[in-house]
Amino acid sequence: MSDLKKAVGGKAGVADRPAGMPEAPQRSVRVVMLALMITMLLAMLDNLIVGTAMPTIVGDLGGLEHLSWVVTAYTLATAASTPIWGKLGDMYGRKGIFLTSIVIFLIGSVLSGMAQDMGQLIGFRAVQGLGAGGLMVGVMAIIGDLVPPRERGKYQGMMAGVMAIAMIGGPLVGGTITDHLGWRWSFYINLPLGAVALAMVTVVLHLPKRKGARAEVDYLGAGLLTLGITAIVLVTTWGGTEYDWNSAVIMELVAIGVVSLVGFLFVETKAAEPIIPLHIFRNRNFTLMSVVGFMSGFVMFGAVLFLPLYQQSVQGASATNSGLLLLPMLLAMMVVSLIAGRVTTSTGRYKVFPVVGSVLMVTGLFLLSRMDVDTTRFTSGVYMAVLGAGMGFLMQITMLVAQNSVEMKDMGVASSATTLFRTLGSSFGVAIMGALFTGRVQDEMAARGGGAATAKSAQLDAASLAKLPEAAREAYQFAVSSGTHIAFLVGASVGLVALIASVFVKEVPLRGAGPATKQAEAV
Repeated sequence: MSDLKKAVGGKAGVADRPAGMPEAPQRSVRVVMLALMITMLLAMLDNLIVGTAMPTIVGDLGGLEHLSWVVTAYTLATAASTPIWGKLGDMYGRKGIFLTSIVIFLIGSVLSGMAQDMGQLIGFRAVQGLGAGGLMVGVMAIIGDLVPPRERGKYQGMMAGVMAIAMIGGPLVGGTITDHLGWRWSFYINLPLGAVALAMVTVVLHLPKRKGARAEVDYLGAGLLTLGITAIVLVTTWGGTEYDWNSAVIMELVAIGVVSLVGFLFVETKAAEPIIPLHIFRNRNFTLMSVVGFMSGFVMFGAVLFLPLYQQSVQGASATNSGLLLLPMLLAMMVVSLIAGRVTTSTGRYKVFPVVGSVLMVTGLFLLSRMDVDTTRFTSGVYMAVLGAGMGFLMQITMLVAQNSVEMKDMGVASSATTLFRTLGSSFGVAIMGALFTGRVQDEMAARGGGAATAKSAQLDAASLAKLPEAAREAYQFAVSSGTHIAFLVGASVGLVALIASVFVKEVPLRGAGPATKQAEAV
């Protein structure tokens, strides 16, 4: 405990804090949390802002055939580096590693803004993604270090609020910046936010320095894990789009992914300092929360992708305000997350939240699957609110329970593993739900004689849709409704897995919940 007494200006710990958990004045913690939330906003805003600017970027730099790689390079680098950042923080000290990830992210942002062709932009986006991999992990691990799980619920609403701001404001900010300042500022906008975060973290956050790594970094394990994650993300990104699912390229990637991950598991059993210590999965709660995190990521990002598409194509909403279309879901998620956090802090109990959250998530997805061409915006908004409430119970509780299930020395790898599973879940969700959606739209268009032009595309923008003959437009709207139905029905099925996992979670006292609380271990 003595090493951590000075964290964020804290004094000696009290009896109800576990060893290794610093006590800090509420004001200091709030200042640190503000810096961490700014950093979290950086990580969440980037893809949303850049996505809005992509048409302009392609028009300036050319290279339309490489467009998908602008996103894929960033996603790959983020996913592959996430567990490595977490482990490095555990080994060498959280603050220095976190600041390093911010600097790399900002360097990548500057270079991306200066790119002169699509090849440079793709490479610089990979650098940016490499830094981004450490942002969310750093935020979650530092919160895990500073705030006991029992008290962490006070800040859940803040984290959910940042997510809502990013999803609503990202497209709006991206469009405004691109229209008035140029697409390069969609990257440069990270600099002032990043500079504030760097300054605040440097000045306010005072974590103890680690005495040094206990062993050499597990480079072989890191390499195998990176290769396996890369293969998985490429399969989910390319499958059904760039290549057929049964093509040789996809099959080779699947084989590479399986062999790499099996090799990774073997190496981790022998490594002195494994990138992801396998012993953390012996804890039932941690494993179950990893499953719930994967499934919630699967559902969340699938919903974010298809809901605006449905409302624009079928309900005639404006694409300009696409972020606002998700407002019912995001507001419900933010409010429920805040309530769940407060209740967890006051009672120390949490098992009910993943169970209720999973039920609401499945219910919301099933309701969304019932939408058709006659569904009103109010009705779809109510359905989205149900889904948002479910996600509000799940998004932060999964991380809280996962962190409470490991020792303090494994806080970084626990945070990174949970984040990684959620990221991989989102990749699978977008790929699987997207493939089913696209296939259904194309089948319905072909069956209804929607024309060759629309049969070749599952996504038409508002301008293209307006140019279609009325019969073709109505056929397309029906096809999108049908595609939405199958996508959300699959999402509801996936949500059932999260519900089953949640039922088996064991209610283990949260650290900080009582005098001399021992490290909780679920059996």
